[in-house]
Amino acid sequence: MLIDTHCHLDAAEFDADRDAVAARARACGVTRVVIPAVARANFDTVRALAAREVGCAFASGIHPMYTPQASEHDLAALDAELERGGQVAVGEIGLDYFVPGLDGPKQERFFAEQLKLARAHGLPVLLHVRRAQDAILRQLRRIRVAGGIAHAFNGSRQQAEEFIRLGFALGFGGAMTYPRALRIRELAATLPWDAIVLETDAPDIAPEFARGERNEPAHLVRIAGVLAELRAVSLQEVAERTTQSALRVLPALGSLAHGGDPLALAD
Repeated sequence: MLIDTHCHLDAAEFDADRDAVAARARACGVTRVVIPAVARANFDTVRALAAREVGCAFASGIHPMYTPQASEHDLAALDAELERGGQVAVGEIGLDYFVPGLDGPKQERFFAEQLKLARAHGLPVLLHVRRAQDAILRQLRRIRVAGGIAHAFNGSRQQAEEFIRLGFALGFGGAMTYPRALRIRELAATLPWDAIVLETDAPDIAPEFARGERNEPAHLVRIAGVLAELRAVSLQEVAERTTQSALRVLPALGSLAHGGDPLALAD
């Protein structure tokens, strides 16, 4: 069994066949899929989708790329949404210093305020860290939260070790499958098992074997196979180890509200 710790199953790219995509993932052995919100406008959407699809969980947050349109009212709405409960994390939140034109101070303020909300509600966070690892680490040292995942990690070993020290796991997905992604593959091959979780970021970051296509959670099985090759272990071991890591940093994943559907580790 595998856990996709980051999948935008609510995205428009899945409108035509969303239920089939989710069913295909389950059939492949992807037993849990975490769907993060990106803005106030899809808080209800991800909640409803997670309730409808077996094995799906959700997180609530405001993505840095959506902060230009966000207001203080959105932070208040997030607080109210977290008060409703049911989330496995606050996310997707963070900083993006790659996309041009984003208001740096505004996204930094929204990130800090969302960390405070995560701390207040006792939730881990799903971090967007594109070209912003050091800035995010500074905030995490200042505003301590209950760990979480540094999604689509692409930093240095020193940065990876600091995220781990602060209680985070690192998300590895499609980028790891490209032979030229030497730094990502070296980290995936050598970091401690309890620091590694798997993800797709579907429909984005398609793996090498699906280059140019829509990514989807069923691809996680072949992504896990690449990790198995990098670490010279079996796919079964990858599934067990990364499941344990995901449950460590997102403990609410252990039992979802689908008729008491507990997640038991494979023998």
